[in-house]
Amino acid sequence: MQIEDTAISGVKILTAPRFSDRRGFFAEWFNREKLKQAGLDLDFCQDNLSLSTHVGTLRGLHFQLPPAAQAKLVGVMQGRIFDVALDLRRGSPTYRQHVAAELSAERGNQMLVPAGFAHGFCTLEPDSLIFYKVSAPFSAPHDSGINWNDPSLGIDWPVKEASAVLSEKDTRLPFLADTDLPFRYAD
Repeated sequence: MQIEDTAISGVKILTAPRFSDRRGFFAEWFNREKLKQAGLDLDFCQDNLSLSTHVGTLRGLHFQLPPAAQAKLVGVMQGRIFDVALDLRRGSPTYRQHVAAELSAERGNQMLVPAGFAHGFCTLEPDSLIFYKVSAPFSAPHDSGINWNDPSLGIDWPVKEASAVLSEKDTRLPFLADTDLPFRYAD
């Protein structure tokens, strides 16, 4: 497994080697022991699947509050997305900064989003199927988010507000300045 660092410590891009033949390919999508050997000791407890039928579907920026904060390992089974991890850890040298990467089924790459980060994505192809592992189960009382289009974040989304396909929930999320986040940076 190839593990690449990003501009923000803890956010990683993982790409599994593919073994191809005339039938297609095989890839090892997740291997806890290999990741542990690479210094990533992850304990995922739930797998989620998300299908977005329209290009420009935007989901995010979502996170869960402690004690139900989640790390996520996000990949694309079909299609292509613009994926974003936003650092919400006060005191972090990268607080309010983000990492964005294109993930696709064709490349087989994944983004590791640590707890204390908001996560969101925008679909770049129709019928994009996103698979992600989380380190804590969904908890409605801890479910939260930041408005995807907060101008203070400087995220260059590949969709304009007028054409973004959003849930009602995502249209009502607050800007970062209007939130009181409990995440703290620990070296």
